[in-house]
Amino acid sequence: MADLAVFYEHPQWFEALFRTLDRRGLDWIPIEIQSHTFDPADATLPAPVILNRLAMSSFLRQEEHALFYSAAVLGHWEALGARVVNGAGVLAYDTNKARQLSLFRAAGLEIPRTRVAHRRADVARLAAEVGYPVMVKVNVGGSGTGMIRYDSPEELEAAVADKLTPVGVDGVALVQEYVPARDARVIRCEVLDGKLIYALALDGAGSTFDLCPADVCMVDKPTITISAFKPPAEITAAVERIARMSGLDVGGIEYMIDDRDGCPKFYDLNALSNFVAKPLEVLGWDPHEKLVDYLEREIGARAQVAA
Repeated sequence: MADLAVFYEHPQWFEALFRTLDRRGLDWIPIEIQSHTFDPADATLPAPVILNRLAMSSFLRQEEHALFYSAAVLGHWEALGARVVNGAGVLAYDTNKARQLSLFRAAGLEIPRTRVAHRRADVARLAAEVGYPVMVKVNVGGSGTGMIRYDSPEELEAAVADKLTPVGVDGVALVQEYVPARDARVIRCEVLDGKLIYALALDGAGSTFDLCPADVCMVDKPTITISAFKPPAEITAAVERIARMSGLDVGGIEYMIDDRDGCPKFYDLNALSNFVAKPLEVLGWDPHEKLVDYLEREIGARAQVAA
C-alpha cells in the first residue's frame, strides 16, 4: 500500500503538486476520479492518507460528473479508518453555497443578503425581499458559472417566465443582493491545517463573476490582476475560525469589502486549494512545499497510529 493517494479530477491543475511529491520522494499513487468505481463491501484502502482534489467545476467538463459520487467514496474510506484530507464533511460545505453562508453567519461574519429557494417560481418574490440589483446563483458553483445579475423586477420576471434563471445540479438557487466590491477587488485567503498561509487580491474581479485565480482560468480575463495580500488580523482570525468550524484542511475562503459601508462580506468556501500557477512570481515562494510538508506530517501521524 502506498503512503498517500491523490484523488483528483483535473490533471493539468495538479502537475506542480505531482512534481513536488515526486521530488520529495513520497510514496504516492494517483486516483483519477472520473473513471473510479468502488465496492462498498471492500475494506481495502488505497492508502492510509488520501488527499481529495475534487473540483466543483468538474460538472462543467463532464456531464456524468462525480460530485455526489465522491461524497460516497470519501465517506467509505473514512469509515474504514483513512485520513482523508478535505473529507466528506468538508465536501458537504464545498457542494453547498447555502450551507457556506450559514457557516459564515454562525462564525459571526457578515454575508450578502440572501434567500435560498428550490423552485424557480419563488425567485422573483425573494428578489423583492433582497432588493435590486440582485444575483441569482446556483448552489453548486464552479469557476463562477451559473450566476446572473438582474437589475429590475421586469428583467427577472421575464427570465423566470422563459425558464432562463440559473438552475444548478442540485436544483437549489440563491437569490442574493449584488454587493459592489470596493475597488472591484475580492480577496481569497488560503488556509492549510487551520492556519492562513497566504492571501491573494484579485483586482478587477469584483466586476465579473469568474473569480478562479489559477493562471489556467485567467487566460480570457486580461482585466483581472493578481497580487499577494496581507489581510488585517481580524480577517485572519475569521478565516481560521471558519476553517476550524468546517473542518477545512486546505482550501480558500473569499470575501470582499462592501463599498457602501466598508464591511467585509464573506461569500465562498472552496476546498480545492487554488495555488497560483506562478507562485514564485506572485508570492515569492511555492505553497506546494508547505502542502507536502503537511501531508508528510499526516502520513507520519497515521503510521504512529497503525504501529
